[in-house]
Amino acid sequence: MEDIFLLFSFIGTIAFAVSGAIVAMEEEYDILGVFVLGLVTAFGGGVIRNLLIGVPVTTLWSQGLYLRVAAIAILVVFLLPAAWIHRWKKGEAFFDAIGLSAFAIQGALYAVNANLPLSAVMVAAMLTGIGGGMIRDIMAGRKPLVLRDEIYAVWALAAGLAIDVGDLKGTWELLALFAVIVVFRMLSVQYRWKLPRRKIRTVQSHSKGQEL
Repeated sequence: MEDIFLLFSFIGTIAFAVSGAIVAMEEEYDILGVFVLGLVTAFGGGVIRNLLIGVPVTTLWSQGLYLRVAAIAILVVFLLPAAWIHRWKKGEAFFDAIGLSAFAIQGALYAVNANLPLSAVMVAAMLTGIGGGMIRDIMAGRKPLVLRDEIYAVWALAAGLAIDVGDLKGTWELLALFAVIVVFRMLSVQYRWKLPRRKIRTVQSHSKGQEL
């Protein structure tokens, strides 16, 4: 269990650190801003999760290895030729799906190891999976992906549900779940699956017109 936890932590950290760094460069941040946004994206979800399940936020400073891995990933991306970064951008949704799946599973395992109930496991999976990306988008002045794009957070919740209800602990079981979450996230992007929405802007405008 410990080995697979570390694996998903590394995958999620690298995927989201790179994602945050690229968004920062798109917004023309300086190198400090690139590092800040990259690190916030990589660790923001875990910090939010810890706050809600009662784990001290200061545990972040004990994750020196992950901080170094994230910093190295950000530096590498910052130094890459622009053409390589544009090539990465073409597969941005895929790498974002990898980070979402890896961190959702990592968050769920964290909650399961803490003997928390199903609801907490699902919330931990969701917040770990989407929290960093939400903070990234808000800091970059963008509408958060989870609120405007295809089905996103649902897959993180599904990962938490599967791990707790299915009692998934084996390496191959978790790797299979990781692949399933990535596939479904990409299918939702490809076919533009969306949750139900309700628009009221037109109704409000019509009502105002009648009042006048």
